Amino acid sequence: MISVKHLSKTYRNPDGSSLTVLKDINCEIQPGEVISIIGPSGTGKSTFLRALNLLDPPTSGEILYNGENILAKGYPVHKLRQKMGMVFQNFNLFEHMTVLENIMYAPVKILGKSMADAREEALSLLRKVGLAEKAEVYPSSLSGGQKQRVAIARCLAMNPEVILFDEPTSALDPTMVGEVLSVMRQLARDGMTMLIVTHEMRFARDVSTRIFFMNGGYIHEDGTPQQIFENPRRSATKEFTQRIRREVFEVTADDFDLPGMFTTMTRFCIKNNIPQYCDRVEKISELMVTDIMAAYRPMTVRLNYKEIADEASLDFMVENLQETPLKNREALLPLCREIIEEPTTRGFRVKLLL
Repeated sequence: MISVKHLSKTYRNPDGSSLTVLKDINCEIQPGEVISIIGPSGTGKSTFLRALNLLDPPTSGEILYNGENILAKGYPVHKLRQKMGMVFQNFNLFEHMTVLENIMYAPVKILGKSMADAREEALSLLRKVGLAEKAEVYPSSLSGGQKQRVAIARCLAMNPEVILFDEPTSALDPTMVGEVLSVMRQLARDGMTMLIVTHEMRFARDVSTRIFFMNGGYIHEDGTPQQIFENPRRSATKEFTQRIRREVFEVTADDFDLPGMFTTMTRFCIKNNIPQYCDRVEKISELMVTDIMAAYRPMTVRLNYKEIADEASLDFMVENLQETPLKNREALLPLCREIIEEPTTRGFRVKLLL
Protein backbone atom coordinates (compact mmCIF):
# COMPACT_ATOMS: atom_id res chain seq x y z
CA MET A 1 0.00 0.00 0.00
CA ILE A 2 2.74 2.46 1.00
CA SER A 3 6.38 2.33 -0.05
CA VAL A 4 8.81 4.83 1.49
CA LYS A 5 12.27 5.20 -0.02
CA HIS A 6 15.13 7.34 1.28
CA LEU A 7 12.79 9.82 2.94
CA SER A 8 14.33 12.79 4.73
CA LYS A 9 13.09 16.01 6.27
CA THR A 10 15.26 19.03 7.05
CA TYR A 11 14.05 22.27 8.60
CA ARG A 12 15.79 25.51 7.71
CA ASN A 13 16.03 28.09 10.48
CA PRO A 14 15.93 31.86 9.92
CA ASP A 15 19.56 32.16 11.04
CA GLY A 16 20.68 29.87 8.23
CA SER A 17 21.18 26.77 10.37
CA SER A 18 19.31 23.55 9.70
CA LEU A 19 17.91 20.56 11.58
CA THR A 20 17.46 17.17 9.92
CA VAL A 21 14.61 15.34 11.67
CA LEU A 22 14.14 12.38 9.31
CA LYS A 23 17.19 10.61 7.86
CA ASP A 24 16.88 8.08 5.05
CA ILE A 25 13.61 6.41 6.10
CA ASN A 26 12.84 3.21 4.17
CA CYS A 27 9.86 0.92 4.76
CA GLU A 28 7.02 -1.00 3.11
CA ILE A 29 3.49 -1.00 4.56
CA GLN A 30 0.97 -3.64 3.49
CA PRO A 31 -2.86 -3.43 3.63
CA GLY A 32 -4.27 -4.47 7.00
CA GLU A 33 -1.06 -3.91 8.94
CA VAL A 34 -1.17 -2.18 12.31
CA ILE A 35 2.20 -0.51 12.86
CA SER A 36 3.05 1.17 16.13
CA ILE A 37 5.83 3.74 15.99
CA ILE A 38 7.65 4.04 19.29
CA GLY A 39 10.81 5.70 20.51
CA PRO A 40 12.14 8.59 22.60
CA SER A 41 10.70 12.08 22.22
CA GLY A 42 12.22 14.18 19.46
CA THR A 43 13.19 11.31 17.17
CA GLY A 44 10.88 12.22 14.27
CA LYS A 45 7.88 9.95 14.91
CA SER A 46 5.19 12.60 14.42
CA THR A 47 7.13 14.22 11.58
CA PHE A 48 7.19 10.87 9.79
CA LEU A 49 3.39 10.59 9.96
CA ARG A 50 2.92 14.18 8.80
CA ALA A 51 5.28 13.55 5.91
CA LEU A 52 3.27 10.52 4.77
CA ASN A 53 0.13 12.55 4.08
CA LEU A 54 2.10 15.67 3.07
CA LEU A 55 1.01 17.87 5.98
CA ASP A 56 4.75 18.38 6.39
CA PRO A 57 6.23 17.62 2.95
CA PRO A 58 9.58 15.79 3.04
CA THR A 59 12.77 17.40 1.79
CA SER A 60 13.79 14.42 -0.34
CA GLY A 61 12.94 10.81 -1.04
CA GLU A 62 9.94 9.02 -2.46
CA ILE A 63 6.53 7.96 -1.15
CA LEU A 64 4.52 5.57 -3.30
CA TYR A 65 0.86 5.15 -2.36
CA ASN A 66 -0.82 2.29 -4.24
CA GLY A 67 1.98 2.56 -6.79
CA GLU A 68 1.73 6.34 -7.36
CA ASN A 69 4.44 8.78 -6.35
CA ILE A 70 2.57 11.26 -4.16
CA LEU A 71 5.55 13.65 -4.24
CA ALA A 72 5.29 14.02 -8.01
CA LYS A 73 4.35 17.48 -9.27
CA GLY A 74 0.61 17.81 -9.77
CA TYR A 75 -0.37 14.84 -7.59
CA PRO A 76 -3.88 15.49 -6.17
CA VAL A 77 -3.06 15.85 -2.49
CA HIS A 78 -6.74 16.33 -1.52
CA LYS A 79 -7.53 12.85 -2.84
CA LEU A 80 -4.63 11.37 -0.88
CA ARG A 81 -6.00 12.82 2.35
CA GLN A 82 -9.41 11.32 1.68
CA LYS A 83 -7.80 7.88 1.61
CA MET A 84 -5.16 8.54 4.30
CA GLY A 85 -6.99 9.91 7.32
CA MET A 86 -5.28 11.36 10.36
CA VAL A 87 -6.24 11.57 14.03
CA PHE A 88 -4.33 14.19 16.01
CA GLN A 89 -3.49 14.68 19.67
CA ASN A 90 -5.86 17.60 20.11
CA PHE A 91 -9.15 16.51 18.50
CA ASN A 92 -9.63 19.65 16.28
CA LEU A 93 -13.44 19.46 16.46
CA PHE A 94 -15.59 22.38 15.33
CA GLU A 95 -16.91 23.80 18.60
CA HIS A 96 -19.85 25.60 16.93
CA MET A 97 -21.16 22.32 15.46
CA THR A 98 -22.84 19.42 17.21
CA VAL A 99 -21.08 16.06 17.35
CA LEU A 100 -23.27 14.81 14.50
CA GLU A 101 -22.58 17.89 12.37
CA ASN A 102 -18.83 17.50 12.93
CA ILE A 103 -18.95 14.00 11.46
CA MET A 104 -21.29 14.90 8.59
CA TYR A 105 -19.45 18.00 7.43
CA ALA A 106 -16.63 16.51 5.31
CA PRO A 107 -18.69 13.73 3.65
CA VAL A 108 -21.22 16.36 2.51
CA LYS A 109 -18.78 19.10 1.49
CA ILE A 110 -15.97 16.97 0.06
CA LEU A 111 -17.52 13.64 -0.97
CA GLY A 112 -20.81 15.17 -2.09
CA LYS A 113 -23.03 12.89 -0.02
CA SER A 114 -26.61 13.84 0.65
CA MET A 115 -27.48 15.14 4.11
CA ALA A 116 -29.67 12.09 4.73
CA ASP A 117 -26.96 9.58 3.78
CA ALA A 118 -24.29 11.48 5.73
CA ARG A 119 -26.53 11.62 8.80
CA GLU A 120 -27.29 7.90 8.67
CA GLU A 121 -23.61 7.00 8.34
CA ALA A 122 -22.59 9.46 11.07
CA LEU A 123 -25.07 7.91 13.50
CA SER A 124 -23.76 4.46 12.61
CA LEU A 125 -20.19 5.58 13.30
CA LEU A 126 -21.19 7.14 16.61
CA ARG A 127 -22.70 3.82 17.62
CA LYS A 128 -19.43 2.16 16.61
CA VAL A 129 -17.44 4.38 18.98
CA GLY A 130 -20.07 4.18 21.74
CA LEU A 131 -21.34 7.77 21.55
CA ALA A 132 -24.72 7.56 19.82
CA GLU A 133 -26.39 9.37 22.73
CA LYS A 134 -24.06 12.37 22.25
CA ALA A 135 -25.10 13.05 18.63
CA GLU A 136 -26.84 16.37 19.30
CA VAL A 137 -24.52 17.83 21.94
CA TYR A 138 -21.63 20.23 21.37
CA PRO A 139 -17.97 19.23 21.86
CA SER A 140 -17.61 21.52 24.88
CA SER A 141 -19.79 19.15 26.90
CA LEU A 142 -17.63 16.09 26.16
CA SER A 143 -14.68 14.65 28.06
CA GLY A 144 -11.29 14.41 26.34
CA GLY A 145 -11.78 10.71 25.67
CA GLN A 146 -15.20 11.30 24.15
CA LYS A 147 -13.83 14.10 21.93
CA GLN A 148 -11.11 11.79 20.63
CA ARG A 149 -13.65 9.08 19.87
CA VAL A 150 -15.68 11.64 17.91
CA ALA A 151 -12.50 12.60 16.04
CA ILE A 152 -11.98 8.94 15.11
CA ALA A 153 -15.59 8.68 13.91
CA ARG A 154 -15.11 11.84 11.84
CA CYS A 155 -12.02 10.32 10.25
CA LEU A 156 -13.88 7.07 9.49
CA ALA A 157 -16.68 9.05 7.81
CA MET A 158 -14.32 9.69 4.88
CA ASN A 159 -13.93 5.93 4.31
CA PRO A 160 -10.13 6.00 4.55
CA GLU A 161 -7.93 3.11 3.46
CA VAL A 162 -5.36 3.91 6.15
CA ILE A 163 -5.46 5.97 9.34
CA LEU A 164 -2.49 7.75 10.87
CA PHE A 165 -2.75 8.26 14.65
CA ASP A 166 -0.42 10.88 16.11
CA GLU A 167 -0.23 10.12 19.84
CA PRO A 168 -4.04 9.98 20.12
CA THR A 169 -4.04 9.54 23.91
CA SER A 170 -1.26 11.94 24.95
CA ALA A 171 -3.60 14.87 25.62
CA LEU A 172 -6.04 12.78 27.67
CA ASP A 173 -6.48 12.34 31.38
CA PRO A 174 -5.10 8.87 32.16
CA THR A 175 -8.57 7.68 33.16
CA MET A 176 -9.80 8.40 29.60
CA VAL A 177 -7.05 6.56 27.72
CA GLY A 178 -8.68 3.13 27.86
CA GLU A 179 -11.87 4.14 26.05
CA VAL A 180 -9.91 5.49 23.07
CA LEU A 181 -7.60 2.48 22.90
CA SER A 182 -10.67 0.22 22.98
CA VAL A 183 -11.99 1.83 19.79
CA MET A 184 -8.59 1.50 18.14
CA ARG A 185 -8.41 -2.18 19.11
CA GLN A 186 -11.75 -2.73 17.38
CA LEU A 187 -10.49 -0.99 14.23
CA ALA A 188 -7.47 -3.31 14.25
CA ARG A 189 -9.77 -6.34 14.53
CA ASP A 190 -11.80 -4.97 11.61
CA GLY A 191 -8.68 -4.95 9.43
CA MET A 192 -8.06 -1.20 9.18
CA THR A 193 -4.53 -0.30 8.11
CA MET A 194 -3.10 1.92 10.86
CA LEU A 195 0.15 3.66 11.73
CA ILE A 196 0.17 4.76 15.35
CA VAL A 197 2.66 6.97 17.13
CA THR A 198 2.19 5.96 20.75
CA HIS A 199 3.77 5.80 24.18
CA GLU A 200 1.32 3.09 25.29
CA MET A 201 3.71 0.15 25.20
CA ARG A 202 1.27 -2.57 26.24
CA PHE A 203 -1.18 -1.41 23.60
CA ALA A 204 1.57 -1.43 20.97
CA ARG A 205 2.62 -4.93 21.96
CA ASP A 206 -0.90 -6.36 22.02
CA VAL A 207 -2.44 -4.75 18.92
CA SER A 208 0.36 -4.24 16.42
CA THR A 209 1.44 -6.54 13.63
CA ARG A 210 4.76 -4.63 13.44
CA ILE A 211 6.70 -2.13 15.50
CA PHE A 212 8.93 0.65 14.20
CA PHE A 213 11.41 1.80 16.85
CA MET A 214 12.62 5.25 15.82
CA ASN A 215 15.78 6.77 17.20
CA GLY A 216 17.82 9.71 15.96
CA GLY A 217 15.67 10.25 12.87
CA TYR A 218 15.95 6.66 11.63
CA ILE A 219 13.78 3.56 11.85
CA HIS A 220 16.32 2.01 14.17
CA GLU A 221 14.58 -1.37 14.30
CA ASP A 222 11.56 -2.87 12.50
CA GLY A 223 10.07 -6.13 13.70
CA THR A 224 7.20 -8.02 15.23
CA PRO A 225 6.02 -7.05 18.73
CA GLN A 226 7.55 -10.25 20.08
CA GLN A 227 10.94 -9.43 18.59
CA ILE A 228 10.97 -5.77 19.59
CA PHE A 229 9.79 -6.29 23.16
CA GLU A 230 11.29 -9.68 23.98
CA ASN A 231 14.38 -10.05 21.80
CA PRO A 232 15.43 -6.69 20.30
CA ARG A 233 18.53 -6.69 18.11
CA ARG A 234 19.68 -3.18 19.01
CA SER A 235 20.79 -2.08 22.47
CA ALA A 236 18.91 1.22 22.15
CA THR A 237 15.67 -0.67 21.47
CA LYS A 238 16.22 -2.89 24.49
CA GLU A 239 16.95 0.06 26.74
CA PHE A 240 13.79 1.87 25.62
CA THR A 241 11.35 -1.04 25.75
CA GLN A 242 12.57 -2.41 29.08
CA ARG A 243 12.71 0.89 30.91
CA ILE A 244 11.28 1.06 34.41
CA ARG A 245 9.29 4.06 35.57
CA ARG A 246 10.10 4.99 39.14
CA GLU A 247 9.49 7.41 41.99
CA VAL A 248 12.11 7.55 44.75
CA PHE A 249 11.71 8.86 48.31
CA GLU A 250 14.34 9.27 51.03
CA VAL A 251 12.93 8.73 54.51
CA THR A 252 15.54 10.26 56.80
CA ALA A 253 13.59 11.11 59.97
CA ASP A 254 10.43 10.22 61.87
CA ASP A 255 8.80 13.52 60.87
CA PHE A 256 9.08 12.64 57.16
CA ASP A 257 6.26 14.10 55.01
CA LEU A 258 4.23 10.92 54.63
CA PRO A 259 1.08 12.61 53.19
CA GLY A 260 3.25 14.28 50.54
CA MET A 261 4.72 10.90 49.59
CA PHE A 262 1.21 9.42 49.30
CA THR A 263 0.12 12.26 47.00
CA THR A 264 3.13 11.74 44.71
CA MET A 265 2.54 7.98 44.66
CA THR A 266 -1.11 8.45 43.70
CA ARG A 267 -0.12 10.78 40.87
CA PHE A 268 2.43 8.21 39.69
CA CYS A 269 -0.22 5.45 39.61
CA ILE A 270 -2.72 7.61 37.73
CA LYS A 271 -0.12 8.88 35.26
CA ASN A 272 0.97 5.32 34.46
CA ASN A 273 -2.57 4.00 34.10
CA ILE A 274 -2.47 1.79 37.20
CA PRO A 275 -4.97 3.49 39.56
CA GLN A 276 -5.95 0.06 40.90
CA TYR A 277 -2.74 0.08 42.94
CA CYS A 278 -3.27 3.45 44.68
CA ASP A 279 -4.83 2.12 47.88
CA ARG A 280 -2.42 -0.78 48.31
CA VAL A 281 0.63 1.41 47.67
CA GLU A 282 -0.49 3.82 50.37
CA LYS A 283 -1.35 1.11 52.91
CA ILE A 284 1.90 -0.79 52.39
CA SER A 285 4.03 2.36 52.55
CA GLU A 286 2.39 3.57 55.75
CA LEU A 287 2.69 0.16 57.36
CA MET A 288 6.35 -0.23 56.43
CA VAL A 289 7.52 3.31 57.22
CA THR A 290 5.60 3.91 60.45
CA ASP A 291 5.42 0.39 61.88
CA ILE A 292 7.30 -2.61 60.48
CA MET A 293 10.47 -0.71 59.52
CA ALA A 294 9.99 2.37 61.71
CA ALA A 295 13.29 1.71 63.50
CA TYR A 296 15.35 1.95 60.29
CA ARG A 297 16.53 5.37 59.15
CA PRO A 298 17.57 6.44 56.61
CA MET A 299 15.45 4.33 54.28
CA THR A 300 14.99 4.59 50.52
CA VAL A 301 11.48 3.88 49.24
CA ARG A 302 10.96 3.25 45.52
CA LEU A 303 7.69 2.79 43.64
CA ASN A 304 8.41 0.98 40.34
CA TYR A 305 6.36 0.12 37.29
CA LYS A 306 7.42 -2.08 34.35
CA GLU A 307 4.84 -1.30 31.68
CA ILE A 308 5.55 -4.18 29.31
CA ALA A 309 5.44 -6.76 32.10
CA ASP A 310 2.60 -4.83 33.76
CA GLU A 311 4.40 -5.24 37.07
CA ALA A 312 4.25 -2.75 39.94
CA SER A 313 6.41 -3.06 43.03
CA LEU A 314 7.56 -1.23 46.15
CA ASP A 315 11.19 -1.36 47.35
CA PHE A 316 12.34 -0.53 50.86
CA MET A 317 16.12 -0.25 51.04
CA VAL A 318 18.25 0.20 54.17
CA GLU A 319 22.00 0.70 53.79
CA ASN A 320 24.60 -1.16 55.84
CA LEU A 321 22.10 -3.79 56.93
CA GLN A 322 23.08 -7.46 56.77
CA GLU A 323 19.77 -9.21 57.45
CA THR A 324 16.10 -8.72 56.72
CA PRO A 325 14.37 -6.03 58.78
CA LEU A 326 11.03 -7.82 58.41
CA LYS A 327 9.81 -9.21 61.71
CA ASN A 328 6.14 -9.33 60.73
CA ARG A 329 5.42 -10.63 57.24
CA GLU A 330 1.84 -11.64 58.04
CA ALA A 331 0.52 -8.07 57.96
CA LEU A 332 1.90 -7.58 54.44
CA LEU A 333 0.75 -10.80 52.78
CA PRO A 334 -2.87 -9.68 52.11
CA LEU A 335 -1.56 -6.53 50.39
CA CYS A 336 0.93 -8.04 47.91
CA ARG A 337 1.42 -11.15 45.82
CA GLU A 338 5.06 -11.78 46.72
CA ILE A 339 7.68 -10.57 49.22
CA ILE A 340 11.34 -10.68 48.18
CA GLU A 341 14.04 -10.13 50.81
CA GLU A 342 17.53 -9.76 49.39
CA PRO A 343 20.94 -8.42 50.41
CA THR A 344 22.55 -5.88 48.09
CA THR A 345 26.02 -4.39 47.78
CA ARG A 346 24.79 -1.40 49.79
CA GLY A 347 22.64 -3.09 52.41
CA PHE A 348 19.34 -4.96 52.45
CA ARG A 349 16.22 -4.57 50.30
CA VAL A 350 12.65 -5.67 50.84
CA LYS A 351 10.69 -5.79 47.58
CA LEU A 352 6.95 -6.27 47.46
CA LEU A 353 5.29 -7.23 44.15
CA LEU A 354 1.79 -5.75 43.99
